[in-house]
Amino acid sequence: MSLTDTELEQLRAALLAQRAALDATREANAEASSTVELDQTRVGRLSRMDALQGQAMSQAAGQRRQQMLTRIETALRRMDQGEYGDCLRCEEPIAAARLFADPAATLCIRCASASEQ
Repeated sequence: MSLTDTELEQLRAALLAQRAALDATREANAEASSTVELDQTRVGRLSRMDALQGQAMSQAAGQRRQQMLTRIETALRRMDQGEYGDCLRCEEPIAAARLFADPAATLCIRCASASEQ
């Protein structure tokens, strides 16, 4: 691994800050993804449709947030195991610039580019 201890600590701090921000967002948006009432006496049809659309968007955002939380937890676990910063595919070190751009990255730029094609 080509990262210094200082860089690792900076990356750990970035991952922990991202996790805290995602947790705060999840708590703030919990109500938006709750069940939409279908009581026609209180809410009109278009309002219900808007509420259902908002609910679907909130649920999709929640799924993306959960995926990112999983990536962050995996990165933190790899740090604890001394495996952080190595590409999961080719096992070469991931460039520090890539990790600072995305601390949860698991593939080097070469392997990530190859997997997208």
